[in-house]
Amino acid sequence: MDVDDLITRLRGLPASDAREAFLGFATERGDAAWQREGGPEHVTASAFVFSPDLAQVLLCFHKKGRFWVQFGGHIDPEDATVAEAAQREAREESGIPDLELASGAITDLDRHDLHGGFSCAAHWDIGFVAFVAPDARIEVSEESEDVRWFPVDAPPAEVPERFERRLAAARGLAASLQKKL
Repeated sequence: MDVDDLITRLRGLPASDAREAFLGFATERGDAAWQREGGPEHVTASAFVFSPDLAQVLLCFHKKGRFWVQFGGHIDPEDATVAEAAQREAREESGIPDLELASGAITDLDRHDLHGGFSCAAHWDIGFVAFVAPDARIEVSEESEDVRWFPVDAPPAEVPERFERRLAAARGLAASLQKKL
């Protein structure tokens, strides 16, 4: 992945404390910022997958984390961009081979500490949005125990801290993206 593309995408976001923190991390760390072997903290990519009417969200139950969460994970060397990594992860973890991101627009920035079964200390997660019909065939991956649709306004109880706020913000940005499509 080209860290310059990541920095350009981050600079295109409205000014915020999160944007400045992510820019600082990416600029200071360079290519090591996205590499799993680049240190205990690194950039990850994720995708919030919504039904076209934005009433439902597709989540996976993460084996290591023991919670329901959007699809995502580490950036692989063959991923050209962070958006490409998010799309790949969403396809792999949902089992939906033709899943496409709604756009390359970043919809979520979240740095979170990791505990328990994780080998990393923290993820600097960059989120995107995708739309999928609720009747799409889904398949549980090796990294998840379950994949299931939930009403956006009634997510499961087992979600990470701040997840509901992130979900609401991603849904709002997804609505804006839909108007542009």
